[in-house]
Amino acid sequence: MSYQITSATLGLCLAAIILWLIRRDHLHSRHGFWWLLVAIGVMLLGIFPTFIDKLAVFFGVSYPPTLLFILGLGMILIKVINIDLHQSELERKMRLLAQRMAILEGEKEEMD
Repeated sequence: MSYQITSATLGLCLAAIILWLIRRDHLHSRHGFWWLLVAIGVMLLGIFPTFIDKLAVFFGVSYPPTLLFILGLGMILIKVINIDLHQSELERKMRLLAQRMAILEGEKEEMD
C-alpha cells in the first residue's frame, strides 16, 4: 500500500511543481501540458495500480511493467518530435526576421 501512496504523492508533487513553473513563466504552457499528462499518469497509476495489469491484458502484453516502458518510450518520442517541430518553427521565423532585417538595412543604406 505504501508504494501507492508514494506514487500518488509523487505525481501530485510533480503536477504542483509544473503548475508553479508555468505560473512563474519558467515553463511555457505548451510544454507544461505534456509534463502535466505525465504527472497525472503517475498519480493515477499510484491510485489505481491494477489498471496497468488490465491494460496489459487488453493489449496482450504478458509482463505488465513492459507496457509502462513502452508507454514511457512512446511519450518521450512524441515529446521529442514536438520539440523538433517547435525548433523548426523558431528557426524558420528567425531566418525570416534576418531576411527582413537585411532588406530594411539595405533600404536604409540606399536612403543615406
